Amino acid sequence: MNDRTVTMRGTPLHLRGIELRVGDRAPDIRLQQRSPEGLKDITWDDFDGKNVILSVVPSLDTPVCEKQTVRFNDEVISLPANVEVLTVSMDLPFAQARFCSEKGTHQVQTASDHRTAEFGEAYGVLIEELRLLARAIFVVDVNRQIRYVEYVPEVTDQPDYDRALAAARELTD
Repeated sequence: MNDRTVTMRGTPLHLRGIELRVGDRAPDIRLQQRSPEGLKDITWDDFDGKNVILSVVPSLDTPVCEKQTVRFNDEVISLPANVEVLTVSMDLPFAQARFCSEKGTHQVQTASDHRTAEFGEAYGVLIEELRLLARAIFVVDVNRQIRYVEYVPEVTDQPDYDRALAAARELTD
């Protein structure tokens, strides 16, 4: 077992993967996303020339995850044009698409790590006991350098939106 943990309502849960830090290169991603043509894989190539806020949540169909996704959806229009928000969870791509349709969150993209959990492990957010992702925020610049990291210690708490958004606003490349 790994020594890194988060809690869920006070119960410790183990995280798989290493803890990323500001200055690290963002690991490769291969996530699945629903598109009009069906399911497709997305990678960093799909964000070429963009700064990205990776908003990581356990499940969109929970109150805190919903708040986090809606908040970033509302805030993205005030960010520089070259900043995208990608919400990542273990939810199936179809469930993510349904959520976005029901909640009107069309300013953010969603992608799923349900197939392999490779994203969760590479970003140090895979909760071993639940095979869900822990709540976290990563701001990644156009060169794939991590400029902001927040691993939220208690999964049911919200992240520090203001600090993450400030980090994204600083990226003007």
